[in-house]
Amino acid sequence: MDFQKSDGMNYAPQSKAQPVVQPGDFVFAAAYLDHGHIYGQTNGLLGAGAQLKWVYDPDPAKVAAYIAKFPQAKRARSLKEILDDGEVRLVAAAAVPSERGPIGCKVLEGGKDYFSDKAPFTTLDQLAQARETVSRTGRKYMVYYSERLHVECAVHAGNLIRQDAIGRVIQVLGLGPHRLNAPGRPEWFFEKEKYGGILCDIGSHQIEQFLYYSGAKDARVTHALVANHANPEYPGLEDYGETSLLADNGATNFFRVDWFTPDGLDTWGDGRTFILGTKGYIELRKYIDVCRQPEGDHLYLVNDEGAQHMELRGKVGYPFFGQLILDCLHRTENAMTQEHAFKAAELCLKAQAAADGVRARAA
Repeated sequence: MDFQKSDGMNYAPQSKAQPVVQPGDFVFAAAYLDHGHIYGQTNGLLGAGAQLKWVYDPDPAKVAAYIAKFPQAKRARSLKEILDDGEVRLVAAAAVPSERGPIGCKVLEGGKDYFSDKAPFTTLDQLAQARETVSRTGRKYMVYYSERLHVECAVHAGNLIRQDAIGRVIQVLGLGPHRLNAPGRPEWFFEKEKYGGILCDIGSHQIEQFLYYSGAKDARVTHALVANHANPEYPGLEDYGETSLLADNGATNFFRVDWFTPDGLDTWGDGRTFILGTKGYIELRKYIDVCRQPEGDHLYLVNDEGAQHMELRGKVGYPFFGQLILDCLHRTENAMTQEHAFKAAELCLKAQAAADGVRARAA
């Protein structure tokens, strides 16, 4: 399964290898292949020097497709076989969202670190259980927030903010459109109790980016709304959502997520982020620059020194994966703090809960 530009579910970017360890120093396994993001998670870890040893899923067809892409992976008979292997340090997984939390706790209890696809939970009870398990075991529960971690212009935006290129961040606006491609989706995708709702699911990207770019430690939901505007044949689907947040440092956020990318667009979604600072602003055109360039990773920077357009595809890399490997080896928190990963999850769950009572009426 190669990266498909038209289908966000199989978004799996590759980059030049940037290994941070020697071969064999960091062994990982892949398990529960329900979402195509497992391919992006695997590519990122391999590019940073990790060694893939095992793969497990109850569905033999999913395992066969994964091994066709990554033939070095051995077929495991169960998750227990992976957890019993003393060489394995981390398990990467992209299970059905409602199963990610319980699987993660089982991995932590088995003595391994866990790297889940987003959203990592579908209920606050699952989050509470994971927080308790992390505290008790000392293991890591990391999350693949790919719309920041696996997009080069998004990575560089963080670099520029740390360099004070736009001053203190005071507002982040996020647009996260996706292509529905309903015939290619699994059944669980349309069952709200399994995917968690649109703000819990793809909204998690937006909230994580807001916390990261603004430097906020916490925030509260001031507005949230969801709808099924155009897909009555899938009553469990939310095809539109929006949320506003107010952070503990005074920064604000508004984001929109939806499943309305038209077929005429050459990619699965025209994802954009606008970051306003006290000294300038940044715009990210992540996956395409419409009617100008089909490739993504465009960053526009405007500040007192002038205006710049940076084309960043293949120029920045994805440092998160190497940092994650080193964090697992040295028990540090340079890739992402545990509290940050959990706070983004908490806020998307709270936004979803608030939106459940404020549902837009379909025409």
